[in-house]
Amino acid sequence: MRAAACCLGLTGLLLAACGREEPATVVLDPATGRQKVEAAAAPPVSMATVPPRAVAPPVAVPAAVAVSSPEVRDPPALPVPPAAEQVAVVAQPSAAAGDGPALLAARSLLIPVEGVAPQALQDTYAQGRGNRSHEAIDIMAARGTRVVAVDDGKLVKLFNSVPGGLTAYQFDPQGNLAYYYAHLDRYAEGLKEGMALRRGDLIGYVGSTGNAAPDAPHLHFAVFRLGPERQWWKGQPLNPYGALRSATPAPLRAP
Repeated sequence: MRAAACCLGLTGLLLAACGREEPATVVLDPATGRQKVEAAAAPPVSMATVPPRAVAPPVAVPAAVAVSSPEVRDPPALPVPPAAEQVAVVAQPSAAAGDGPALLAARSLLIPVEGVAPQALQDTYAQGRGNRSHEAIDIMAARGTRVVAVDDGKLVKLFNSVPGGLTAYQFDPQGNLAYYYAHLDRYAEGLKEGMALRRGDLIGYVGSTGNAAPDAPHLHFAVFRLGPERQWWKGQPLNPYGALRSATPAPLRAP
């Protein structure tokens, strides 16, 4: 009996040392009268008592999403501005184009000083006057001789200037040419700006006002081609000598 107990004790120690302890039952063998150990039947494992192992739910793998590259589109077309409206501009002939002399030659002029023949005229257009060109012709005559309009057209300006003295500016009927009368002794009675002149109408009288020599009365006569602005003080100078050489003399009338 004592030996059986020792054996049982040793068996318990070995099981404990192995880290596990099997349940056992000690019974008396009727044939030998000795004790024997029967391993206890392991209790049935109830599935209800064993907690189910937590199983991670299947991860739903999303279907592959087709990622399409962004559609490359052309930038929107910018609106095209309407074509600039064409403004009709009447091209004005210019003296630089060489039409000034032709325009002047086409006019039927009258010599602006009464009693002066075309043959008596002298071409003083290119003569020097200090540091500039004369750009006019001087028609010598006695003081007080009548000065008349060389052409039809509007009297646009009466002006008293330092160099020109008493002056008058007249345009031709088309507004292409300006006629300039200077050094007048006085104006004609009733002369005024804006009035329409007819060829041969009295403008004034020969004198020496302005920078003219007192002992050399004359008419300073000039012609210039007007620009598009038709400014009475501005234009392209033209030599009037040729046109006046073929002009009609103005008869000398009694005062």
